[in-house]
Amino acid sequence: MAKITYRQALNQAMAEEMERDPSVFLIGEEVAEYQGAFKVSQGLLQRFGAKRVLDTPISEAAFSGLAVGAALYGLRPIVEFMNWSFSFVAFDQLVNNVGSLRFMSGGQFDLPMVFRGPSGGGTQIGATHSHCPESWFAGVPALTVVSPAFPDDAKGLLKSSIRSNNPVFFFEGERLYGIEGEVPDEEYLTPIGQARICREGSDLTIVSAGYVTHTALSAAEVLGAEGREADLLDLRTIKPYDFDRIAQSVRKTNRLVIVEENKPFSGWGAQVAYDVQHRLFDWLDAPILRVTGLDLPQPYNGALEAKVLPNVERILAAARQVLR
Repeated sequence: MAKITYRQALNQAMAEEMERDPSVFLIGEEVAEYQGAFKVSQGLLQRFGAKRVLDTPISEAAFSGLAVGAALYGLRPIVEFMNWSFSFVAFDQLVNNVGSLRFMSGGQFDLPMVFRGPSGGGTQIGATHSHCPESWFAGVPALTVVSPAFPDDAKGLLKSSIRSNNPVFFFEGERLYGIEGEVPDEEYLTPIGQARICREGSDLTIVSAGYVTHTALSAAEVLGAEGREADLLDLRTIKPYDFDRIAQSVRKTNRLVIVEENKPFSGWGAQVAYDVQHRLFDWLDAPILRVTGLDLPQPYNGALEAKVLPNVERILAAARQVLR
């Protein structure tokens, strides 16, 4: 298997799907001539031409709406947001149109489209560019929400998302783009809705998604050195999420810590915690704890931002508390 970056894995996924299916096209700000703000679309304009790799004006509302129309006519658009924080000016298209048209048409229209781009903080870009809106969009009934942490999953899940007839909101991360990992050379798809077991243990369960999975892995390694082993599950898909795999782990460890970069109020981890206590209460030997971003706007200052984001120290504190 080749070792490539998360960024390259996404690029390969789009190139392979555009090669396989002529109805797939990429649209967004600077995706063509500049080859993407983070170079995820590097080489695609040269390979597939200007009719399938389209630069747009700086108007997320306009190009999101254009993509909805294209999907209704049977094309499969991939829409790149330079940052998911910029998607808020297209909320009507994303929630009222993408989230409702299939239902309101009685299933007459599919919406085979992917919205993708980086979300989250950690790069000192401040409060208006560091949002984690995964949980906000997960609250829209018709949307699939994906957040892979590793290059092989980024490729496999993006290919699955492009082939889905349901709209998929695909969350990447500036801190993830440079992470390397082995990616199979042959054709493969990663199923939507299945968690990944990153580390096995019997003392507690840690559930995470996206970049903080790497933070949770670092914390699990420290716990392991202390003689406490964690089952670490990377959700990969936030909605629908893999409750069965979490349940299997909690029945073994009887303890659960949830790690998410979102702010604490109504984060996806709150839903997971509710479901586990509701369905597995008798299996729990300690209260479920969540480690989230702190409930304040993201600071520019790097030292302050490191305190706001979930970090190894706070994950270890939560793990040690449930292990008492």
